[in-house]
Amino acid sequence: MHRRLLLGASAAVPVALAAPALAQTLPEVRWRLASSFPRSLDVLFGTAERIAARVAAVTENRFRITVSPAGEIVPALQVLDAVQNGTIEAGHTAAYYYIGKDPSFAFFTALPFGLNGRMNTAWMNHGGGNALGAELFKDYSIHALPAGDTGAQMGGWFRNEVRSPDDLKGLKFRIAGLAGQVFQRLGAVPTQVAAADIYPALERGTLDAVEFVGPHDDEKLGFVRVARNYYAPGFWEAGARLHLMANQRAWDALPQPYRDAIEVACGEANAEMLARYDHLNPQALRRLIAAGAQLRFWPREILQAAWREAHGLYEEIGGRNERFKRIWTAYRAYRDEEYQWFRVSENSFDNFAFVSAAQRGN
Repeated sequence: MHRRLLLGASAAVPVALAAPALAQTLPEVRWRLASSFPRSLDVLFGTAERIAARVAAVTENRFRITVSPAGEIVPALQVLDAVQNGTIEAGHTAAYYYIGKDPSFAFFTALPFGLNGRMNTAWMNHGGGNALGAELFKDYSIHALPAGDTGAQMGGWFRNEVRSPDDLKGLKFRIAGLAGQVFQRLGAVPTQVAAADIYPALERGTLDAVEFVGPHDDEKLGFVRVARNYYAPGFWEAGARLHLMANQRAWDALPQPYRDAIEVACGEANAEMLARYDHLNPQALRRLIAAGAQLRFWPREILQAAWREAHGLYEEIGGRNERFKRIWTAYRAYRDEEYQWFRVSENSFDNFAFVSAAQRGN
């Protein structure tokens, strides 16, 4: 009996696993995987569960991965450390949570004014991104596989309206990745907080504003009850890529068919997570607006200031981090070419069709 698996949405990758061979030659393997997300976030946490289920099904249950939510084995923002030191075999997390170790991790989740989800897939698969990431992760004894993308995110929830860059000064803002440093340059006070801890901090007033992902997750986390101004777009996360991170020694010990199973399951996760968010976010946004959310868009003055500060930040980091400079040089060239193409194709279509549908009501 042979099974044919689908990698992503379109590329068929045959992985032939004969059931009798599995029973006779391949070992039973048990892994523990820690997620950086609570169980309540069904798309983020659920993606790791779907990967584990797919791997188990493909390997006739001989390779099973137990998935644990944030905090059950290790704290949400320490998943990489636990994988690196072998406390667990794998984790499902966002690389940019670990920019304190090396700012280069940001490229493999999201960069302010960077690649969107589709562009990011192209860069990783065909533009050299995966090879650059492998070099970085290897230094932490990790084998990492892209495993999900949120698509373009929202710009966050604010207690007060933001009309100009002056309104950002002193603003206590929960934000992840290098975007925090961009907002710091604009006068805000950024902090990185795990998902489960964001709402209490916002409710107590420890935070003035928060960003997480988008309507589906933000509705579950209840932000609209405390802060009503909901901004778009999340210009620091045009697409945010997650990774399955495996301890290198544990990965190397796997039989090749088991590695194939994880690779295919992660490839499917890349397509499925984005599809789920594209399906669920419009419905959640309507409910949030009905619940009192005030949908607002960043003033152009703030976007222009953030663009300048972001690119100035990248040059500064590159001046003291050779790896970051090397990746940024390659990433920026790829981004600028993708921007030109999307401007001709996607953007020209979007600008007409989306506006026309809204104006004509059909």
